[in-house]
Amino acid sequence: MDSKQLISIIKEIGRGKNAARDLSREDARTLFTAILNDEIPPLQLGAILIALRIKGESLEELAGFLDACEASYPHLKAPAGTAPLVIPAYNGARQLPNLTPLLASLVAREGKPVLVHGVPDDPGRVTTIEVFRAMGIEPAASIGEAEQQLAERKLAVITIDTLAPKLARVLKLRREIGLRSSGHTLVKMIQPFTSKAVRLVSVTHPEYLDRMRAFFTSYGSDALLLRGAEGEAVAHPRREPVIEWFDGKKAEVWRSSPEEDPELPERRDALVTATWINKILIEKRVAPIAVAHQAECCVSATTIMSPTT
Repeated sequence: MDSKQLISIIKEIGRGKNAARDLSREDARTLFTAILNDEIPPLQLGAILIALRIKGESLEELAGFLDACEASYPHLKAPAGTAPLVIPAYNGARQLPNLTPLLASLVAREGKPVLVHGVPDDPGRVTTIEVFRAMGIEPAASIGEAEQQLAERKLAVITIDTLAPKLARVLKLRREIGLRSSGHTLVKMIQPFTSKAVRLVSVTHPEYLDRMRAFFTSYGSDALLLRGAEGEAVAHPRREPVIEWFDGKKAEVWRSSPEEDPELPERRDALVTATWINKILIEKRVAPIAVAHQAECCVSATTIMSPTT
C-alpha cells in the first residue's frame, strides 16, 4: 500500500471511538494483508493498531482481517473422516492452574483429533505449552509433524511461530507498543484445517461475548464460544459452565450445574499442574465438572461436524 492509501485509512479509522468510520471487508483484508506481509512503515503501523484498539473492529473488519490471516499460512490436513477441535492458547494462567491441557486430553481420549496452538511462554503467566511440556508433550516442529501426531495420538500441539509465522510477528508487536492488537483477537478465531473443524473461541470480558456471538451468527460457523478462565479457552472451574454452539444454521446454549469446591492442583506452576492432569488421565479420576462438561460439548460438536455423520 502506498503512503496516500495509508494516510486515508488512518484518517478514516483514527477519528476516535465515536467519529471513526469502519472499513469495508475488502479494504480490511487488503490492509491486514499488508500488515502481515510487513509492508507498512513502523510509524503508520503503530497509528493503525492504536486506532483500531480505540475504535474497536467492526464485524466487517473482523471478517476481512480474518480472510487475510487465513490466506497467510499453510493449513493442515485432518485425519480422514474427522472434524478436529481447534484450541487457541494465548493468555496463560496468572492465578488459577491452567487446565487447557486437561480439556484437550479429555477430548482426544474420546478419539477426536485436537490441535492446540499458542505461544510457548509469556512472562508472569503459565502457558498451555509449558504445561504440555511438563506432561512430556513437545510442540510439533512442522505442519507435517502436527498432522502425523493428529493421526497417531489424536493430539497435536504447535506454536504460532510454526503454524502461522506472519501472524506470530504481528502478535510480537505487543512488546513494542505495549498493547494487544487486532492480531490477538484474530489468532483465537483462525481455522487452520483444509476441511471442516470446530473452533473453540474464548473471551475474557463478558461484553465481548456479544461481539463474537454476532460474528459467528453472521460471518462464521462451526464454533464453540465461552467466557474462559483468565482468557484461556477452558471453562472456569468455579463458574456455571456455559458453552454456545454455532453450526451455521442455529445457535444453541449448552450448560451444566456449577461446582462449589472443585478439586484443583495445589499450585499453578507447570510441573504441579502437569502432574495433577496426568493423574486424572492415568487413573481416570473425575475432572472438575466445568471442564468435563466442556469436553462433552467439544466431543458433541466435532461429532456433529464429522463428515461421516
